[in-house]
Amino acid sequence: MNVTKNPWQTLNSAVRYENNWLSIRHEDVVTPAGTPGIYGVVSFKNKAVGVIPIDEDGNTYLVGQYRYPLNEYSWEIPEGGSPVGTDPLESARRELKEETGLEASRWTQIGRIHTSNSATDEEGFIYIAEGLVQGEHEPEDTEDLRVWKLPLAEAVNMVMDSRITDAISMSGLLMVARLRGI
Repeated sequence: MNVTKNPWQTLNSAVRYENNWLSIRHEDVVTPAGTPGIYGVVSFKNKAVGVIPIDEDGNTYLVGQYRYPLNEYSWEIPEGGSPVGTDPLESARRELKEETGLEASRWTQIGRIHTSNSATDEEGFIYIAEGLVQGEHEPEDTEDLRVWKLPLAEAVNMVMDSRITDAISMSGLLMVARLRGI
């Protein structure tokens, strides 16, 4: 069996909804079993970027905000969108500054992820930011953010007991925990 060959056949595809951030396609398909089917695909107009800032004392910074689609408050690593065609690292720098006021002198990409690959083509990049300098944060008009400085190990514990449920944050914090032996 050739696992790299696409077993799906797309018969037709039409955008059914679009806004500034995403589009939703309806597709008529032939499934890998050879039967007719449908598929809905959410395509984002940005790549996702997430940043785990780590200071010299082993602390990190989380950003809290109310997430409208979930109807609940969420603690997350600083994260946001990187327009397609833009360097994700530059977008990560921008998001860190906007959301926390932090700037970093050292950046390390630690991961590439797909956030929900059964329904979306969203791709994300996760970075560690070190050599931090505090400045003023510059949130977007739509953001009402809280910034929380805490030990990195506590943020990892928040993933493990589901106080952090955001996929990019979970992935990034667990990657850092593995890299740092936490």
